[in-house]
Amino acid sequence: METNALQDSNAENRKQDHIALAFKSQTGDSLIDKRFCYEPVLFPHPATENTSFSFLGKNLQTPIWVSSMTGGTEKAFLINSNLAKACAHFKMGMGLGSCRSLLDDQTRLKDFDFRKTIGEDLPFYANLGIAQVERLLANHQVQKIKDLVKLLDADGLIVHINPLQEWLQPEGDKITVPPIATLQRLIEKTDTKLIVKEVGQGMGKESLRALMKLPLQAIELAAYGGTNFSKLELLRNDAEKLALYKSIIHIGHSAEEMVVFINEIKKEETEKDILCKHFIVSGGIKNFLDGYYLMQKLEYNSIYGQASELLKYAEKSYEELVRFLEMQISGLKLAKQFLRISAT
Repeated sequence: METNALQDSNAENRKQDHIALAFKSQTGDSLIDKRFCYEPVLFPHPATENTSFSFLGKNLQTPIWVSSMTGGTEKAFLINSNLAKACAHFKMGMGLGSCRSLLDDQTRLKDFDFRKTIGEDLPFYANLGIAQVERLLANHQVQKIKDLVKLLDADGLIVHINPLQEWLQPEGDKITVPPIATLQRLIEKTDTKLIVKEVGQGMGKESLRALMKLPLQAIELAAYGGTNFSKLELLRNDAEKLALYKSIIHIGHSAEEMVVFINEIKKEETEKDILCKHFIVSGGIKNFLDGYYLMQKLEYNSIYGQASELLKYAEKSYEELVRFLEMQISGLKLAKQFLRISAT
């Protein structure tokens, strides 16, 4: 017997749901997300399609970056293992947490050693702080950086710039050279591919301008609004220091503010002076709408990064992480089809 295509076997249940949930579904215009224009008549629902695109010289299918997080504990191994498997499944890139511990001791190598898991065809980057890079250069130990990247079979190195975190960290290292000078020297001493990021405060316009003039693979914003490592370190201090310095943790720049800075710099500088044109938008990206909006607004090639949002699911189970990412990817497809950035 041929089934009627218009037959709706679940109609009665759905109508009951509509009646039961109608009052809970009331909204007010004050809740409208003013970032977008919703265009419902121009396109159908998104179809299954090849979403491959190039970033950092490799082909990805999902514009989400696993922002640098953790390593050095058994729990970190499980988290990074789940994240690396998810990257392989969804064709995403991954930045490791600080690999400082591996410079002299490979006891916890397994917490970082995920190239085989993620595969050769996806971006996979090691990570060191600017203070460690400064010290290695001063001690003529740049080979240790090269060896670290080789040990992990990484595509390159993320350098996190974190003067506030180091200052507030009880065990923090002193930065004695301007980070931009350390980066310039590192570029001169090695051909290692570099990504530069902050750690939760973001960066002002002139810092971004200086970085954009370096031959970096990408700049990750790590803006104010997500995990703030300066605040984290301050919470590890005594009550007196917490009271004295707590105001400084509110210094920083949001991801949207930094996107505006980058677009302004693009207009102010000549094209030949801008050597870095890839960006990872991160810092307070809670959901796919945040990521989609900022990627659309940024006038350079970009993806968005998440740390704590992914961490919440990665530490529970691989299955929950996959489900979370599947929902984000579905949401991105929907946004691409029906949402345009508002002019206001």
